[in-house]
Amino acid sequence: MQRVASFGISVSIILYALFHFISYFFEHSLLPLFLPISGLGIFVFTIMKLRISHIKMPFGLMAVGIIIMLISGTSIQEGLMSGLVEMRNVIGLLVFVPMISWVLQEESYIESMMGFAHHLLDTSRKFYFGLVSFTQVIAYFLLFGSIIMMYQLVNMILKNGKGEAWENYKGTALLRGFSLSVMWVVSIPSFAYVVEVMGASLGLSIIQGFGLAICGVIIALIFSHFEEKKYGVNLTAGLQTEIDDVVRHTSDKKEMHQNVIEFFILFATLFGSILILQRFVNIELLVLISVIVILWIMIYYIYKNRPKKLVNELGRYIQYDMEKQGYQLCIMLGAGVLIYALNQTSFAKTFVDGIYSLQEALPFLNILYFLPFIIIILGFFGLGPLTVMVLVAGILESINLPYPPELIVLTVTSGSAISILLSPLIMPLIVLSGANGLSAIKNGIAFNWKYALVIYAMVQVYVQVSVWFS
Repeated sequence: MQRVASFGISVSIILYALFHFISYFFEHSLLPLFLPISGLGIFVFTIMKLRISHIKMPFGLMAVGIIIMLISGTSIQEGLMSGLVEMRNVIGLLVFVPMISWVLQEESYIESMMGFAHHLLDTSRKFYFGLVSFTQVIAYFLLFGSIIMMYQLVNMILKNGKGEAWENYKGTALLRGFSLSVMWVVSIPSFAYVVEVMGASLGLSIIQGFGLAICGVIIALIFSHFEEKKYGVNLTAGLQTEIDDVVRHTSDKKEMHQNVIEFFILFATLFGSILILQRFVNIELLVLISVIVILWIMIYYIYKNRPKKLVNELGRYIQYDMEKQGYQLCIMLGAGVLIYALNQTSFAKTFVDGIYSLQEALPFLNILYFLPFIIIILGFFGLGPLTVMVLVAGILESINLPYPPELIVLTVTSGSAISILLSPLIMPLIVLSGANGLSAIKNGIAFNWKYALVIYAMVQVYVQVSVWFS
């Protein structure tokens, strides 16, 4: 039964992705029917594989959506047909974005970058800056997988760096770096989704988020200085010894330089092609990213003369990795049903009326002060950044807020960043805690609550000043 369920999940995901792209570019009367059926297949086979007790969240989202439909008098059949395709663009993106990691793992790009820049990383502050910054770049390729990959790399370099002081140093750098990336990295689905849904300018959203991420890096450096003083450990001395040892064992300098050049070309072509084509091609952003990722990967393997390796990677992904996406895709399917159901009610109007009532009671505050807290609170209930973004942005889409969409994007993504820093129930903190052995509460709230508070204040100063002058 388990093998049948695993096979069913993989086949259903492949069919959903295929029907999604085919129906997007070509119209056919039957295609709108095939898409929700394959989506239902993902849900059913995932239940068979994991049992309902292990997929409480997606099952709960869909159940609440169906209950709302019953109360509002919406047709269940029509609601499911529409709800199961509500998140089609996100699901398509989630299927293809993990493939980016294949390219990054073909050569020792990250190790070469570290070896190449070792002379710029010879103090604890410089190395911390490098970790926070480079984690954001790697997040472009690996999403929250960048945390575990960077942690393994740092552990390889700082193999003798043991104890809470070192774990604070490494863990806060990686977690803060990844949290800042959700405010500007376009390949992160939560960022791309909210930009598309709010109709914001991609270029301006990236520039705005990137600028504040730079400020976040500077703030992280200041915090790390005081954290190092609090522990009373000279991290620079131990760091220099470890880096010198790594550099001595770096054998092929020519290969290292080649890898560094290739890495920058890979980043520029992926980032640049999305940014440029989005301005000239009339394709929705999430679909465009998926298409570019597929073409970018194919071009890389053709250039490297490794088409057989690409086929092998694709086969391995379909056979072993695709079924692991079942749970996350079920969350998106359940969220889609819930959002569709809510849109058939007066929920959006009630939500807006509630916000306006709050503003009347507190006239010096506006909704942009509160939006991050909605994201943060949902994060503490175990809803990951993408799930929260789908739910909140799906509601905001139906509300005509009197603010520039780019500011709304920044506000909700800052809430997502803070949720990543603090919530012990979502994947980035769970992954980090599994790697360094500290509790998720210590890695999150204990190490980062002050930093998260400053990030909230920084973003709100920018947002409120922008509102004042807009």
